[in-house]
Amino acid sequence: MNDRIAIASDQLSASISPLGAELWSLTDAQGRELMTDADPQWWTGHAPLLFPFVGRSRGDVYRLNDVDYPIGQHGFARTSPFTLVHRNEEAVLFRLEADRETRTVYPFDFRLDMGFVLEGPSLRMTATVMNRGETAMPFCFGYHPAFAWPLPYGGIVEEHRIRFEQAEPAPIRKVGSEPGLIALESVPSPVEGKELAPTHAMFAGDALIWDDLASRSLTWGVPGRPHLKIDFPDTPWLGLWQKPGAHYLCVEPWAGMADPVGFTGDVWDKQGVMTLLPGDSRSFRMDVTLVDV
Repeated sequence: MNDRIAIASDQLSASISPLGAELWSLTDAQGRELMTDADPQWWTGHAPLLFPFVGRSRGDVYRLNDVDYPIGQHGFARTSPFTLVHRNEEAVLFRLEADRETRTVYPFDFRLDMGFVLEGPSLRMTATVMNRGETAMPFCFGYHPAFAWPLPYGGIVEEHRIRFEQAEPAPIRKVGSEPGLIALESVPSPVEGKELAPTHAMFAGDALIWDDLASRSLTWGVPGRPHLKIDFPDTPWLGLWQKPGAHYLCVEPWAGMADPVGFTGDVWDKQGVMTLLPGDSRSFRMDVTLVDV
């Protein structure tokens, strides 16, 4: 499961592990790495997929129809072996399907397809969740890629900016008094107009969470230098995270989020939980484009 699959365009190269269908590397035509260095001092992840839930469930369990099921933070897709369905020079498709093991923690007949396509300066990632069972299926989905901070195009850490496509004045959320759970109260937005100047200190209390997000696109990098444009048209929320001092910034588009502090409800009461009826499917796209200036 450690044999990563390589794909390439004329401007980008990527490698993806079948374990978790996780993007491990994204490099430009000169071989410069755009993703995390995965230094074990900080975090060894790269770009885990968050399914069937995003974030932590209170007590690491969720309740469905009066039955409690154990579930780890961000679900099980990130540690599950995916099957290789198709590949060519520029694209690859992986698949995860329900089995006896997944049904012990998530009693639904799902299929999760994860596709990666390189075209010129862009990587398109598309996750498609399908309900193959006979009952309605609750689920969430999120991306969790860790991009290099700093990017390999000059400029120091402090010069990097997140620039949203829209102004983002709405208050944001942080992690609360229970580990990994969302605080009930919001805090003022750190975004000035459309721009966020991230610092390591911002993440001393874990992730920053936008649950009233106007944008579906942003850029990451040093103004006036090559940077990344990140589009996430199908996910309404966003998390930014790093372990303070690390060499990455996770840009996490979410459809769903962790339980709030004190949550005691059923899975259907979880904020952002979606429903798939039998035979239905839903897709979530994330595009990463290298913009040369």
